[in-house]
Amino acid sequence: MSDVPADPAAAHLETIALELGIPLSSVTATAKLLAEGATVPFISRYRKEATGSLDEVQIQAVRDRMLQLAELDNRRASILKSLEERTLLTPELKKKILAALTVSALEDIFAPYRPKRQTRATKAKDRGLEPLSAWLLANQDADPAEEAAKFIDAEKEVATAEDALAGARDIIAEQVADDAALRGRTRKLYEEEAVVASKVMYGKDKDPEAAKFRDYFEWSEPLQTIPSHRTLAIRRGEKEGFLIMRIEVPLERVVPLAVPEWVTGSGAAAEEVRKAVEDGCKRLLMSSMETEMRLAAKKTADATAIQVFADNLRELLLASPLGRKRTIAIDPAFRTGCKTVVLDDKGKLLHHTVLHATAGSNSQQYEAAVELAGLIKKFDIEAIAIGNGTASRETETFVKKLKLPASIPVIMVNESGASIYSASEAAREEFPTEDVTVRGAVSIGRRLMDPLAELVKIDPKAIGVGQYQHDVDQRALKAGLDDIVESCVNGVGVELNTASKQLLAYVSGLNASLAENIVSWRNENGAFSSRAELKSVPRLGEKAFEQAAGFLRIRGAAHPLDASAVHPERYALVEQMAKDAGCGVEDLLRDPAARKKIDLQRYVSDDVGLPTLQDIMNELAKPGRDPRKAFELFSFAEGVEKPSDLTQGLKLPGIVTNVTAFGAFVDVGVHQDGLVHVSQLSDQFVRDPSEVVKVGQKVSVTVMEVDIARNRISLSMKSAPDFEPRQQRGGPADRRDSRPPRRGQARSGQNQGGGGGGDWFSQAMSQAKKK
Repeated sequence: MSDVPADPAAAHLETIALELGIPLSSVTATAKLLAEGATVPFISRYRKEATGSLDEVQIQAVRDRMLQLAELDNRRASILKSLEERTLLTPELKKKILAALTVSALEDIFAPYRPKRQTRATKAKDRGLEPLSAWLLANQDADPAEEAAKFIDAEKEVATAEDALAGARDIIAEQVADDAALRGRTRKLYEEEAVVASKVMYGKDKDPEAAKFRDYFEWSEPLQTIPSHRTLAIRRGEKEGFLIMRIEVPLERVVPLAVPEWVTGSGAAAEEVRKAVEDGCKRLLMSSMETEMRLAAKKTADATAIQVFADNLRELLLASPLGRKRTIAIDPAFRTGCKTVVLDDKGKLLHHTVLHATAGSNSQQYEAAVELAGLIKKFDIEAIAIGNGTASRETETFVKKLKLPASIPVIMVNESGASIYSASEAAREEFPTEDVTVRGAVSIGRRLMDPLAELVKIDPKAIGVGQYQHDVDQRALKAGLDDIVESCVNGVGVELNTASKQLLAYVSGLNASLAENIVSWRNENGAFSSRAELKSVPRLGEKAFEQAAGFLRIRGAAHPLDASAVHPERYALVEQMAKDAGCGVEDLLRDPAARKKIDLQRYVSDDVGLPTLQDIMNELAKPGRDPRKAFELFSFAEGVEKPSDLTQGLKLPGIVTNVTAFGAFVDVGVHQDGLVHVSQLSDQFVRDPSEVVKVGQKVSVTVMEVDIARNRISLSMKSAPDFEPRQQRGGPADRRDSRPPRRGQARSGQNQGGGGGGDWFSQAMSQAKKK
């Protein structure tokens, strides 16, 4: 083992720099910071001089590649140990193993020496036929009959010369399949020419459950170009027992890769070797390659699906916040009434009730109108949030009939995840005496105020903005989504004195335990007056403080920079800037003229360069600024509340709720999202839907087709849609899995409007004013 580098990680730095196209010095510095416990957001924001201003994506790429290469080293060490223990490790073999640069190359080298279960070849060896296999390879111009007869042995179950030759062929076949060079050539062939094929499982074509996979009953396309969602759809069909999936290359393309090397003669013995080569290719090598390609295709599809989910999640987490507004939040329903809560401007629950606003008699709806108007007046409400689930449009109509002032917006809120939160431990801990309906309504209101702060309370996988999230590698999915949440939380910054422990747990340098300690300290000692007080929190040491402090904000703190993204380690520098400019730090924050006096070049040093200095100046100009876009009001088309209201050619406003590899789903306010297929996203050719639309984006769509029976709505974003029927390439399984859950539909016979004639909504407002 002496040939293994003392520091394998260091030996990989050049490889990583070359692969990622990043300077070696940047990779080395990033690796060092990561090894010291620095987080990706911290390195990206506060160590730009060390890394050459690498962004989060580049830093994550360095981190992930280092982990992959560390796993390669661990596997290499395991193989060397296995060979040493079995006295199989030769200097030449060791040299090959140490030189292997990929897991595939490493496993190919190890293949002939890997401990094997009982195979046809091992059984033949046990019957003493290995010498015959060696003879066949060495004497290919000879007739093997006489030599084979020498191995007839009844006790070893070798009854005839043909039995002996069959066993020898099995041994050669396994040698062929284990040949590292041949495996490399075959792998390349599969990567370039393999075809993914699927067909219906025998006898399942009539099964109603198989219908969602009907597009794949007879399907094939190149492995190189198959989209991730189709790979995952076919695999799911196979897992559920409806499809058979193969990754194939014709046998006649594989065998010629082996014959020239293994068949070197023209006699009868050479024919035996040829048979062994064909058997080894067909029975062992191709089967092994298919397994490998299936795993590789799954890994590629997983990576794409996880990236789609991560991109969608980022857009959702960074959705525009309404901000601190006194809010009424309504979780709509028909029969059971609308659960309604009142929240103060910090999201604290002040009151809750049930309004029968969408069903029942006119008198019940009148009472609901009076009560709602009274709540608006009593709590001086500034906004009304309505969950976009069952009865949402009917509830919206009811509220708007109150003719509230324009200063009180009525806003539809995406409630996906609210039910998950309402039943979570976090919700039970915060509202131990309230039922799930109250908790769900609170979550809807808070999500309007600050989507990021609310969504971090639930598992990102439960938000439902991905495709096939239950089919991908769950560990990789969690790691990818956690990276996105961490990036968003630290990018926005966290108000230390109001943040939940769930939000604090994602701050750089903190974890669930430290977050809980911070909240406990806050509850016992009152609000933090400075960042420095964080050091009083139990178990929060210097390293955690270094990593976390810059991302935490304290409004109204004694030190004005505590409300900014300037790191405490640079306070002295800013104070020196202020002194040199003849003013205080507060003056730098509010006076552009004072900031103009600062010559950044004067403050460049060994550990502080222009990138950090420019960040400081930007922060002084807009301290604690929120990078999220300003909130914009949005309204669905009036009078369009259910799928039956849709007609072909109707143009509607909508909000993108999910982006997948085959298109985007758009909420147009009818309780069922419609699909804009990738071919309908733009007048120009679109390969990647995420290049055109993002989750939360407001768009204009045209109705292409409405299928009430199958709950499907086809939409277009083209300027001149083509209304000819077309095949949905994504397939039923793709569409079924990736669209958000179907929203509730109004039941026939129920009152669909605000309820009743006359002008009793105005009367309700008057009644509320009298109270």
